[in-house]
Amino acid sequence: MDRQTFSRRKPGMVEEEKYRKYAVLIPVLTIDGAKYLLFEKRSSNLKHQPGEICFPGGKLEPGETLKQCAVRETMEELNVTSRQIKVLGPGDIYISPFRLIIHSFIGELKDYNDTFSTDEVEEIIKVPLDYLKSMTPETYESMLITEPPEDFPYEWIPGGNQYSWTKGTRDILFYRYENWVIWGMTAQILQSCLELMKQYHLFDSMKEER
Repeated sequence: MDRQTFSRRKPGMVEEEKYRKYAVLIPVLTIDGAKYLLFEKRSSNLKHQPGEICFPGGKLEPGETLKQCAVRETMEELNVTSRQIKVLGPGDIYISPFRLIIHSFIGELKDYNDTFSTDEVEEIIKVPLDYLKSMTPETYESMLITEPPEDFPYEWIPGGNQYSWTKGTRDILFYRYENWVIWGMTAQILQSCLELMKQYHLFDSMKEER
């Protein structure tokens, strides 16, 4: 490598190697001419986030692309084939303060017969897309604070143990549909994807490409 190569490099993210990477699919169904988004209720037997509402997806495996990850996880969780999944394009990237990076993809799920893997999924939920587009999520602000460990070397920094750490905030969103609550990371990704659908006229009945 040389300076010329360096000048063309794509910037990375500081400490990116410490972040776990995931990919999810935002599946759009067509039922009797109407569009629905499909969500999963995670199995109560799972170790992480049991009973939560989420999109199909999971952790990136070595050697696969993020798009391949989203498709593979959807196939495994919903017991569908790759032919039933049409990925339209990427959504935005969600970066969690807890060292998670989640890549989203918007796609259509064809000929779906309500199948799912009971090992990972307890129930599927179909929410009308028009309903979600018309909603304004309830928003609550959460504080992000720094708590150094007991052996932190305060003597190395100005102010010592009286140092004024920067405090931050993040929004926690809630979408409610019937007796379901979609919140947290899933709600953040949902809001972003709904904005992209509006911006790019995805699933507008008069503008859909056949």
